[in-house]
Parts: sequence; C-alpha cells; structure tokens
Amino acid sequence: MSRIAAISQYGQQIWLDNLSRQLLESGELARWIADDAIAGVTSNPAIFYNAIRTDSAYQAAVANLQNSAVDPEKRFEMLVLPDVQKACDLFRPLYEKSAGAAGFVSFEVSPSLADDAAGTFAAARRLWQEIDRPNAMIKIPATQAGLSAIADSIADGINVNVTLIFSPGQLADVQAAYRSGIERRFAAGLPVDRIASVASVFISRLDSLLDPKLPAELQGKTAIAMASQAFAEWQESAALPGNARQQMLLWASTSSKNPAYRDVLYVEQLIGAGTVNTVPDATLAAFRDHGEAAATLEKNAVSAAHQLAAVAALGIDLDTVGEELQSAGLTQFAEAFTKLLDLVR
Repeated sequence: MSRIAAISQYGQQIWLDNLSRQLLESGELARWIADDAIAGVTSNPAIFYNAIRTDSAYQAAVANLQNSAVDPEKRFEMLVLPDVQKACDLFRPLYEKSAGAAGFVSFEVSPSLADDAAGTFAAARRLWQEIDRPNAMIKIPATQAGLSAIADSIADGINVNVTLIFSPGQLADVQAAYRSGIERRFAAGLPVDRIASVASVFISRLDSLLDPKLPAELQGKTAIAMASQAFAEWQESAALPGNARQQMLLWASTSSKNPAYRDVLYVEQLIGAGTVNTVPDATLAAFRDHGEAAATLEKNAVSAAHQLAAVAALGIDLDTVGEELQSAGLTQFAEAFTKLLDLVR
C-alpha cells in the first residue's frame, strides 16, 4: 500500500488539487486513483489558468475556439467542462461503491459573482445541469452573497463545495447555510440522502499571515489548531433532518508555504475520519515519498486549545484575519480568471 493510500485507513479522503486534460489523457489520474486511493478532484481558476497555459493537450482546442462567436467565459467552459465530465466518469465507480460519499469533482462559479447571490445561484444551477453528473460539485465562495446561494443550491439539490473559508466564524456561517438548505429541501418533501457538500477550510495561508506576528514557539501551529478545534466541534454537530449527510470538512491550501516547515506538515497533522484533504501534485509526491499516516486531528485537541488561547491573548482575532484572507483570496482568483479568459479570448 502506498503512503498516500494508507491515509484512507484512518477514514480520510485525499483529493487531488489539480485537473487538466493531460492528467486524464495520459492515464496518470487513473493510476493515482488505483495506486494512491485518490478519492476526488478539485479545480479553481488558477488551476485551469496554469493547465491551459502549459498543457499541450489544450493548445489545439484553444486554437479551434478562436473563431467561436461565444464570449470568452463560454469558450473557457466549452474547453474544460468536457474534462470535468470525464473526471466525473472516471470517479463514478468510487462514487457508486461509496454510496455517494466519495468520488467528487469540483468546478467553480465565476469569481466575478462573489457578491451576487442571485447570479451565483443561477450559475451554480446552470453548471450543475451542463455537467450533468451526480458526482460533480459546484464551488461557491463563502462570501455573504455566497452563503445565500449555498443555501439555495443545496435546497435545489446541487452538490456544493464551499471555498475560501479562513476562520471559525466563516465556517459556522457556511455550516448554517448548508443546514438551512437541507431543512428547506426536507420540508418540501424532496430527497436529501444524496446531497453532498464540503466546507473547504484554507490552512497554510493562515500561518503565512500570522507567523510574522507570533513568537517562534507559536509559529506554524495556528492553522492546525483551528482545524483541530473545527474537527472536534464537527464531531458533535447535531443530526440533520431525515437521512441527510453532514457537510464534510475539507482542508485546502495544504502545501507548506514556509520552506522551514516539513513539506507534508499540513497533510500529516490533519488526518481525521470523515474529512477530506485536497493536495497539490508536489505535496502529493512528497507524501508518497516520506509522509507518515496517523490519526492526528484528535490527538491535537489539547495543544490546539492552548495555541488558540495564546494567539487570542496577543490580541489577534481569527475572524478578523479571516476576512482579510478571504478578500485576498477573492482577488487572487479574480486575477487568475481574468488571465484565463485572456488565453481563450
């Protein structure tokens, strides 16, 4: 068993934080599913920008779209949605075998809709229908407008990956939006048993921002502490109506940004049953080489409480920091999306 596949013994799913035509056509993604128990895929504007810019498999397709009369965003979707569908089909056996608990592929709504609740919901519904796969997930950011769209999308029967969560307060709002959507759907007499959602909590960016403000003994520990606390609270969350599933916690941005830290730090220290870690290629390769699988989230509970108390004692409010990080994340995705559309314009 590979070191990555060993993580599944502790009940956690590992998703690949990447998607491209080359990964699909080369058979590499299929091999990772077979060898490493990769259980899903996420994508975002930055991932597709890099893929379209560097993946030779896209070059001819981009050229063929140059004379298309549709706008650049539609061209982009024409280019990549078939790959999203192929990835969904590749993971479909896992989705069926797990009774709809694994095997998901995520695609994000346009970052330009981050403050448009109605527009986000309309885009989520349109993309869900166009992808037309039960194991697709539509990514929606955890903005105030996004929260409304998340509840509407869940009530409408759409699987949702909620992205850009950076703080306990943002996570609580997302969980409330998911519950609201499930309750509305259940009250309407509609099935809730196959609705799936993940709350994507961004990890390493929090430490990158806070570490310069902290004494050495507290550095590199806040994001893991926040995740450990969230995991403990998630385990105690109240049951949902009917046979609805709990929204899963997903750890995002789990590459080590600080070269002084172990390169698999945010994989090794965030393993817990019922959670997901979405891992970029380089971190996946590092863990395949020297990562150690163990149930770590529960073991971190005591140290997490001490770490968060120490950070708070320094006058640092994680919810305020989370707003700053979310704003920066939205800007980053918007810039990547603009550059992406320029490639297909």
